Amino acid sequence: MKIGSVLLGWVLMNGKNGNGSGSGDTGRTPDPFAALAGLGNLPAGPDVPRHSETAIPAPASRRGQKNLNRGRVDIVRQTAHRGGKAVTVAKNFTGIGLAEKQELAKAMQKACGVGGTVKDGCIEIQGDKREEMKRILTAAGFKPVIAGG
Repeated sequence: MKIGSVLLGWVLMNGKNGNGSGSGDTGRTPDPFAALAGLGNLPAGPDVPRHSETAIPAPASRRGQKNLNRGRVDIVRQTAHRGGKAVTVAKNFTGIGLAEKQELAKAMQKACGVGGTVKDGCIEIQGDKREEMKRILTAAGFKPVIAGG
């Protein structure tokens, strides 16, 4: 109850609303922490000063940096309905638009030396190119997972 009595004394000293309209008003804002000095047995503050040279710097903005956690992408090799020819498909992209998928597909085609396309939100590359596709997607910040056979 000691804190309650200190606050009550502060309110009475500074007026009912706490806006400095009490009898001790001198035109400046009263110090609300002045009454706490009388408590005496408050815990000590931190040992290290707040603004020291050994303080940890605030993290910089990541706005201009590459996003290295863009989610999981499944890489599957398919042969069904393709005349027995293998096609590598990257699917389950989240938060990526069609234009960026087309850019990724073009980079994969160039790196693998084969053709490919973007269909139904999936990137299709001709041939069994799962490892090359995984490397490119990892460099783009995705977490590729080789799924299926």
